[in-house]
Amino acid sequence: MTQYYVFNGDADGLCALHQLRLVDPISANLVTGVKRDIKLLDRVEANSGDRVTVLDISLDSNRIDLMRLLEMGVIVDYFDHHHAGEIPQHPNLTPYIDLSAEVCTSLLVDQYLNGAFHLWAITAAFGDNLIKKAQQLAHTAGLIEAEAEQLARLGEYLNYNGYGDSLSDLHFHPEKLYKELESYSNPFDFIAESYAFTQLASGFNEDMSQAALLNPLMSNDRCAAYLLPDAPWARRATGNFANKLANENPERAHAVITPNHSGKYTVSVRASLANPQGADVLCLQFDTGGGRKAAAGINHLPTDSLDNFVTRFKQHFS
Repeated sequence: MTQYYVFNGDADGLCALHQLRLVDPISANLVTGVKRDIKLLDRVEANSGDRVTVLDISLDSNRIDLMRLLEMGVIVDYFDHHHAGEIPQHPNLTPYIDLSAEVCTSLLVDQYLNGAFHLWAITAAFGDNLIKKAQQLAHTAGLIEAEAEQLARLGEYLNYNGYGDSLSDLHFHPEKLYKELESYSNPFDFIAESYAFTQLASGFNEDMSQAALLNPLMSNDRCAAYLLPDAPWARRATGNFANKLANENPERAHAVITPNHSGKYTVSVRASLANPQGADVLCLQFDTGGGRKAAAGINHLPTDSLDNFVTRFKQHFS
């Protein structure tokens, strides 16, 4: 039997993978990519009796290849919190899917493992911008405020590394970043000892300082949209900049729009923290759109659809 782990390259996917492999570090094939690269099951050429564990990518976006694998006799465990559509009823599929607004994939894995590496799940919740939930979990775990802040920074940096139009935009290939995490059962040790943490912190602070100088494309009391420049730093900053805007303006929804290498736009949408609903509904109106209720996106928005998107964005959240 060959084991495959197929995981999103962001904080949630990384921390979900890390928890599972700390419990069961068997030899496995890893399949991942940048955060927006979610149709990952098409890269898996497994055979009957092999096992595939899927982490933090939409079932609906991978439905065709999921069914291909299941019909071939591959055993699939599916952990996710994104739009799933109808979940197939198949004897080879075990779904751990929850679309609730205060859930991320690492928290589902944490529940599955009975809290074996709970601090990594809290780190992922911070990285996925589930700030209130993460703070509650940190308090319940007995962490002092300074320790919770450390995990928040780590989650933010891991998430930041996943954003980019291509792997060349990233500081670390997600698989390489996982290898840096691999030997650390405690995230505080990773923070204290790893050069990767230092490098990500430096890159994050530099990119976010540039993002802070931007003015909105449009804004009102209910929503605001920002158009970023065509630059690697902007593609890296897009997700965390969207989270920062959401946290600083909890009554407002936000869209962050960034040019990508295909000549189109990549869009990150955050519903307001006061009412974390509807981001997925908006983005699913566009080709290559998807996500979850509180946070969603569009991978390839044509440039001539920008005005249409901004209009629909304003209508949707106003």
